[in-house]
Amino acid sequence: MSFNSSDDDSQQRFALGFLFALIALVVSLVVGVVVYQRGIRHAPSMANGAVVALPAGMVAAAVPGALVVTDGASVVVVDGVVRFYFATGQAELAAGANEALAEVVRGVNEAGRTAQVSGYHDATGDAAANEALAKQRALAVRDALLALGVPEARIDLKKPEVTQADGSNAEARRVEVILLP
Repeated sequence: MSFNSSDDDSQQRFALGFLFALIALVVSLVVGVVVYQRGIRHAPSMANGAVVALPAGMVAAAVPGALVVTDGASVVVVDGVVRFYFATGQAELAAGANEALAEVVRGVNEAGRTAQVSGYHDATGDAAANEALAKQRALAVRDALLALGVPEARIDLKKPEVTQADGSNAEARRVEVILLP
């Protein structure tokens, strides 16, 4: 029995081509799974509106009629209200604050409306310290609006009648911005 060298070459090329195709398929599958999982983890969550920004480690879950927020800084827009959530004891705005305030800035600068900023706090710790922190957070949001070109006369800092908000402590540590007529 004699073998033809061209048959051997053609079989080797086929086997080598098949092996490369198989390797490419496995690599594509692994990359696809990683991209899909990261996309799911970092995708905006929806609950009565659009979540504008959730930093790494922040979790927001869709619950019918509610937004569940865990401890950390985030910003969401719910039914036209911009809500800034803060980490315990912190007053730093979350990433995405400017993007979330874009509609408010347009409403103030183009329609002559007023932005009302209200700060809330949770029920843990000293009540006086919590109120001071709620005010500091509201001032941080006011400063962001000023930096975006909103005139100070068009920003209304309003202390809510009840500053201790209902809900979980993470949801209570917030500042809300609404547009007034």
